[in-house]
Amino acid sequence: MTMDKSTSPYPNPVLARFSLNEQGRDFVVGDIHGMFRDLQALLDQVEFDPERDRLFSVGDLVDRGPGSVEALDWLARPWFHACRGNHEQFAIDSTEEGALEFWVKYNGGEWWTELTPEEQQTFRDAFLSMPLVMEVETHTGIIGIVHADVPPLLTWDRFVELLENGHSEVMLYALFSRDRVHGMRGRRRVDGRAERIYCGHTPVREPVRIDNIYYIDTGACYTYDGYEDARLTMVEIHPESHQEFQIRVAPKR
Repeated sequence: MTMDKSTSPYPNPVLARFSLNEQGRDFVVGDIHGMFRDLQALLDQVEFDPERDRLFSVGDLVDRGPGSVEALDWLARPWFHACRGNHEQFAIDSTEEGALEFWVKYNGGEWWTELTPEEQQTFRDAFLSMPLVMEVETHTGIIGIVHADVPPLLTWDRFVELLENGHSEVMLYALFSRDRVHGMRGRRRVDGRAERIYCGHTPVREPVRIDNIYYIDTGACYTYDGYEDARLTMVEIHPESHQEFQIRVAPKR
């Protein structure tokens, strides 16, 4: 296990900004949850070039799938960038009373118990360094990436500002909310400097678009629950504005 980018790879631990990729393509991938072998197959499918292309992740690199321990190796790759998901947050919070038991019992954290305390701390440090939001410059404008969602009535700019100010409720929304995609908080556009926003967190049968927000977690890890439609979704966001690629994951029982 390695993490070569250092414990603070981004100048701002809340927001990471990425300038225009003048040489290659940019992609954003849905929740990986340890399915790194399938991710590599998907990258091979699109002939991903690590010398020119970049891959962004909506978070949830670990839990449920078989390759969680590979997360550090992927985070060390200079072309791979991920925002923090709620499952990375589970690892960060696992020292709190009752948190580890809840995570392991209900959220796929069994792999964590097989690590040494030193290895666990290496993962915590890496996960703490992951930004809560990312902005990627493309030919069609700024793309925003956050794990779960943006609170209703907030612009993207105000959302980022509140996160930078340590607003705990907004952080919880960014990591855990399913309200908008479940139709509980309206379907209005998120205004601001991000012209499109990509989220994961909520498994959907096919990618869902709600105005300028896309939800792209298509449940790859649920192949281990026998989910017949399990697949990993990746979207090219530059220079294509939105082109979807998927790889079906055969059910495993």
